[in-house]
Amino acid sequence: MSILFRLPGARRDDPDVATWFEAGDDGIRRLALHWFDRIRACGSDVLEIMHDHQPTACVGDAAFAYVAAYRAHAAVGFFHGADLPDPAGVLEGAGKRMRHVKLKWGQPAPEAALEALVAAAYADIRVRLAAGA
Repeated sequence: MSILFRLPGARRDDPDVATWFEAGDDGIRRLALHWFDRIRACGSDVLEIMHDHQPTACVGDAAFAYVAAYRAHAAVGFFHGADLPDPAGVLEGAGKRMRHVKLKWGQPAPEAALEALVAAAYADIRVRLAAGA
């Protein structure tokens, strides 16, 4: 197990996260919000914070997922994505730990695969926390 990425200050209903989603009324941010809401729904212990200008989800202060909005796509990212099962092959990235899924406006999202990744990332961070990572 790798070291956890800690973000002290994470809380439920962070107003900075709400401001980020409200800052641009465009399809890309709405797409990101859709997936961030799904991440929030993983459990009552999911907290949020802005990190590197991106809404980030944590369990306690341990980050596990984020969303981002760019000009041409949204991204749903996972801090320990390299360790997640990805049978559909939707994760992108070549870093040591992080991976993301790109979502392009007007194109179908890999709903089932992304739902499975969100659930796996949440379960993974809870295991890491229980192990005292």
